[in-house]
Amino acid sequence: MKAARIHRFGPPEVIVVDDLPQPAPGEGCVSVRVANAGVGPWDALIRENQSVVNSPLPLILGSDLSGVVEAVGPGVTQFRAGDEVYGVTNPQFIGAYAEVALASANMIARKPPSLSFSEAASAPVVAVTAWQMLFDYAKVTAGQTALILGAGGNVGAYAVQLGSQAGVQIFATASAQDARYVQSLGATTVIDYQRARFEDAVPPVDVVLDMVGGETRQRALEVVKPDGVLVSVVSKPPPDPGRSKPVRTVFFLVEVTTERLDNLSGLFGQGKLTARVGTLLPLVQVRKAHEMLAGKPHPPGKIVLSLSE
Repeated sequence: MKAARIHRFGPPEVIVVDDLPQPAPGEGCVSVRVANAGVGPWDALIRENQSVVNSPLPLILGSDLSGVVEAVGPGVTQFRAGDEVYGVTNPQFIGAYAEVALASANMIARKPPSLSFSEAASAPVVAVTAWQMLFDYAKVTAGQTALILGAGGNVGAYAVQLGSQAGVQIFATASAQDARYVQSLGATTVIDYQRARFEDAVPPVDVVLDMVGGETRQRALEVVKPDGVLVSVVSKPPPDPGRSKPVRTVFFLVEVTTERLDNLSGLFGQGKLTARVGTLLPLVQVRKAHEMLAGKPHPPGKIVLSLSE
């Protein structure tokens, strides 16, 4: 089988497509004939040795995937050969850029029939991240207000959809190019972050969801109501002993599970969530995909690799 892996850490040029033996699933795992693999910033961090992942080289990059189960390992009863699935490979977030990948059975789910394989591969990490931000950590309820920083990005777009579906009034920051799109997802107010300060347009909110970090996140603390919460997936907010009001801050690493994916699958099936694939590339152009992660211009939406002929 063909797989994109690295033998040393570094820029996109270190990625090579190798011919490898097809793996067999072990305890609690399945082997998946991969149709598509999602490409995310965490893949670049692993490639650059900037991630919390500590796996020996060489390693196959990639975590998000969609495809068809080829075989199941010992202890796996919830899937069988022929099942169409999506999810992530393993807690190390590696192994998906391959024609056949091994995946932990508790980190995949049946693919929603309403999604194509490319759409399904675009969703797992970013959609589950948004789900956890809203429901596991912010614990939003209907009638609350939320400010979403970076709502035009892949996580932000799912956060807008999920939050508005839950009855939360959504304020969002995005570029002028993405404003109409973000509003179509359910945001009440979209602020062009390049032209206006959100502090001048947003009332005090119950929740801030942060996909931006830095100075923008620090400013956002000032619009959180007393005893509100700021949830970040960028980094842990620094302590601020001079803060005038109690605000809970949370930083977390996403945990993709079958249960969370099943919750999202139901919403996809009901037409309440939409996936956004921006770029679809064959595996041989994997370096180009990572150049896009590094800033090379590309359409908005998720970058996805095609592993099928």
